[in-house]
Amino acid sequence: MLEKLKVSTHQRCQLIDITKEIQTLIKKHKVKQGIIHIFCPHTTAAVTVNENYDPSVQSDITDTLSKLIPHNAGYAHTEGNADAHIKSAIVGSSRTLFIEDGKLAFGTWQGVYLCEFDGPRTREVWLKIIKEKE
Repeated sequence: MLEKLKVSTHQRCQLIDITKEIQTLIKKHKVKQGIIHIFCPHTTAAVTVNENYDPSVQSDITDTLSKLIPHNAGYAHTEGNADAHIKSAIVGSSRTLFIEDGKLAFGTWQGVYLCEFDGPRTREVWLKIIKEKE
């Protein structure tokens, strides 16, 4: 089953925690055991798994990426979002996670984030759930 999650972003660079929305879809489909593949079909956004307890981690990630890959640095790509393409390529467009006992199998404090690098926009995150036979 393929689900599409819509996410509205409000800043040029931000991380948005989408863990609860993903967990809701797992519950909706009554998946007890399986895997979920999370894919971002945009070239200026990405997905990652990181700490979701302290929100300063999110700003540390976006601030550091922006320092390493500045917005206007004389890139050959002239649309004004070359930095967003580079950040997206580094972070990555997909993650695959385990589903155990009807929940995402995480380490302590982990969550799933949509990483916006060229917002604000409305983005999609595609979720492919593969359910184990019971």
